[in-house]
Amino acid sequence: MPLSDHEQRLFEQIEQSLSEDPQFANAVRAHDPAHVTRRRLILAGVVTVIGIAAVIGTVIAGGSVAKWGAPIGAVLMFGGLILGLWAQRRGTNVKLKAVDGKATRTTGGSKGSKPGGFTSRMEERWRRRRDNGDIF
Repeated sequence: MPLSDHEQRLFEQIEQSLSEDPQFANAVRAHDPAHVTRRRLILAGVVTVIGIAAVIGTVIAGGSVAKWGAPIGAVLMFGGLILGLWAQRRGTNVKLKAVDGKATRTTGGSKGSKPGGFTSRMEERWRRRRDNGDIF
């Protein structure tokens, strides 16, 4: 159902006043799932690069520094990669949902198998083999 002319004008005025408010824009942007995911991915990249630099730096420096510097760098690299994969996966499953005027964020993905997933296909194949007597 389209809005009336009066409602459309009111809507445009509200939209204009909200777009001019920098605090509102920052508040909305801070809770935007895409913005949060982007920040996490950047953080993961920085941690990974620091880990690579630590490993390369300790190998170049050699000596007693390599005893503790290389393992720390390797842990940082691994941690940065894990953080990046986690952020990317979580960012693709986040959806905004508005119910009763309150926006909530839901993370998708049930841990169960999908109807057409790998495990259900394998179970179906096993049932067919067992029913046809082709087990061994």
